[in-house]
Amino acid sequence: MADARPVGAPTVLRVVLGKRLQDLREKAGLSYEQAGKALDVTHATVRRMEKAEVGLKIPYIEKLLRIYGIDDSDEIENFVALAREANQPGWWHRFRDVLPDWFSAFVSLEGEANLIRAYEPHYVPGLLQTEGYARAVLRAGMPHAADADIDRGVAVRMERQSLLTRENAPLLWVVMDETVLRRRIGGPEVMREQLDRLIEATAMPNVRLQVIPFAAGPHPAMYGPFHIFRFPIQELPDIAYAENLVGAVYFDQRDDVSTLLEALDRMCAQAAPAHTTEAYLGGIRKEI
Repeated sequence: MADARPVGAPTVLRVVLGKRLQDLREKAGLSYEQAGKALDVTHATVRRMEKAEVGLKIPYIEKLLRIYGIDDSDEIENFVALAREANQPGWWHRFRDVLPDWFSAFVSLEGEANLIRAYEPHYVPGLLQTEGYARAVLRAGMPHAADADIDRGVAVRMERQSLLTRENAPLLWVVMDETVLRRRIGGPEVMREQLDRLIEATAMPNVRLQVIPFAAGPHPAMYGPFHIFRFPIQELPDIAYAENLVGAVYFDQRDDVSTLLEALDRMCAQAAPAHTTEAYLGGIRKEI
């Protein structure tokens, strides 16, 4: 039987269920090969299900749970219900024409995290961008894109921002280089509007902004931006994300994420305290 086909960027729930399947298989003492043979599929199919690289086929799930020693019908039914939910595309799926899979995964992680920490040396983070600023950033990054594609990219960014005002909103803790605030994006009017937005954000209970001034000198993460996501889900470790011009890398190994967390903590110590950020932003706004 052929392997299941990829279905795009996974939802966080699909990642969690994949990890649960892995834990159940290992607890049962079965290898990928043994689980695949029981399903009459290749071992790669089982591995890809556990890694959330493919959708969770319901007949496979039901059979695997029984193979792994789960005989409680209610427990199987609950797992299957979660699998059906996990296979549903996220809201961002309707923007798949302008949203690459590697960033769709970011949006999924962002939407499920209860803590988002970020370092940004170049731009205001997407969750805090105004429409005008977002449009200018997207146009700079995609100079040959059609206006309609830029419009849809802005729409995605604006829709993402709703998570900051929802019930049980995550804590967003951002450290930005002073360069972010000094770089003129979209002209003076756009920058003033963007700085006003950041000033408003400093009053939000779930947003913490810090700026590393030029005078602070070098710091541990001058190589580029990154995000770290933490989740209220036991099975899901902290996940770090680093983006480049043509794609992104996700890290979930403890040593890798710990290195980034340590760098971020050091930068927070070098940055101006969060309670001074509003005044700092106001001073820069007066200069524009």
